Amino acid sequence: MSRLRIYDDQRHDAPLLSLTDHAAIAAELHKVGVRFEQWEASQPVAPGASQEDVIAAYRSDIDRLMAENGYQAVDVISLTPDHPDRAAFRQKFLNEHSHSEDEVRFFVAGAGQFTLHIDGKVYEVLCEQGDLIGVPDGTTHWFDMSESPYFVAIRLFTNVEGWVAQFTGSDIAERFPRMVPHPSASKAS
Repeated sequence: MSRLRIYDDQRHDAPLLSLTDHAAIAAELHKVGVRFEQWEASQPVAPGASQEDVIAAYRSDIDRLMAENGYQAVDVISLTPDHPDRAAFRQKFLNEHSHSEDEVRFFVAGAGQFTLHIDGKVYEVLCEQGDLIGVPDGTTHWFDMSESPYFVAIRLFTNVEGWVAQFTGSDIAERFPRMVPHPSASKAS
C-alpha cells in the first residue's frame, strides 16, 4: 500500500501526518510541487518483459508526460534481491542530494521509498506498483530500495545522460527510517 509520512526535519521518531489514501497523498504532495499519480497498463506486462514491452504498455502516459514536461529520454530499470551489486546500488542513493532536472519514476512492479526534504519537513513516500512520483528539480531527497530490493521502474529524463546527482553533504538521511523489504521481494528471489 502506498504511504506518505510527514515529519518535522528535527524529529524522526513521530510523524506529523501519515496517509495511505492515494488521492490524499497526491493532494498533500501537490502542495509542495511533487507529482503523484497512478497509472494502469494498456496491455498486460508479463514478468521479465523486455524494456520495449514495458514502455509500450504505458506509452500513452509516457507520451503525455514527455509532451507536458519536455522529457527527452525514457528507460526501464529493475533490481531484485539476488542482484550481486544491490548493496552498492542502494548506497548510491541513500544520501541527501538534488538534481538539475525532475526525477520521475513509475513503479511497474515492486516498491521504493523516496524521502524529500522540503521547508523544514521530511516527506517519506513509499511508492508501490502503479505509482508515479515526479520530484521537481532542485528538491533535496534520497531514495531507498531496502536491503532486499525488488522493483521495475520506468524513468523519464530531460538530460539524455540520465541520473546526475549533486550531494548536499548532510547526514539527515541517516536519522530517518529506512525502507523495509517489500513483500514481493521474497517472491522475486
